Amino acid sequence: MTDRLARIARGWDEAAAGYEVYFVPRFAPWVRTAVDAVGDVPDGPILVPCCGTFPELDLLAPRFPGRRIVGIDLSAGMVRLARERAARLPDADVELVQSDAAALDPRWLGFCAAVVSVFGLQQLPDPRSAIASWYDALRPGGRLCVVYWPDVAEETGPFALLDSVVGDDAGRPWEDELVPALAGAEIERDEMVSHPMTHPDAATYFDAVHRAGPMRALALARGDDYMAELRVQYLDHAPVGEWTHHPRARLIVVRRPPSRAAGVPPTSG
Repeated sequence: MTDRLARIARGWDEAAAGYEVYFVPRFAPWVRTAVDAVGDVPDGPILVPCCGTFPELDLLAPRFPGRRIVGIDLSAGMVRLARERAARLPDADVELVQSDAAALDPRWLGFCAAVVSVFGLQQLPDPRSAIASWYDALRPGGRLCVVYWPDVAEETGPFALLDSVVGDDAGRPWEDELVPALAGAEIERDEMVSHPMTHPDAATYFDAVHRAGPMRALALARGDDYMAELRVQYLDHAPVGEWTHHPRARLIVVRRPPSRAAGVPPTSG
């Protein structure tokens, strides 16, 4: 594991419990959006790369009884909580794998009925290669449903203010490469999906994203003094009181075309 991946894994290990409490309920509408998009798929396991604490499982298990549902995450802390979630569903066939979800094990190649990932893609070092790997895991007729935070999730609001004070202006050139990376796929949906999200106040949100979110790795890299200064800047520019916003996530849904039976020509017209 590279130093960068090790820092990311440690950050999510430390964030896992708080993430489950604070962010999982707030991200739930997008999880449902992704799972609803799976639709009818062929036989085979369902893969959830970057599963985190595995909130997708609560929706996938009753919708696909008897299917093997596999969660993959780099963080041991996240996988531990995912196992606790799976234990609450004793009838589900669940497998948890602690691994880098950016490049799937070859055993999944062309084997899976569906791949579902919510808010993991933007954290990976090479999202284009990752989404291509996830698509390659599908069997004919299988479906890939991905939700991720784009470069601009909102013009104003908690996310936008955080980007401003951190100074994250590098952009994400890889976003335009995602659909072209899915060569041969049937693109069913590629759209922005917005849901309301409410935070008690700006301080609560900042502390959550620092202690229980993606900025935990940044805190480990730059230290407590940096984060304390960032918090002051953030609160200086934030509104007072409860804060509701409507961030937009990108939803990409693609299907691997079914194989044609031998000797059967394609239809015309």
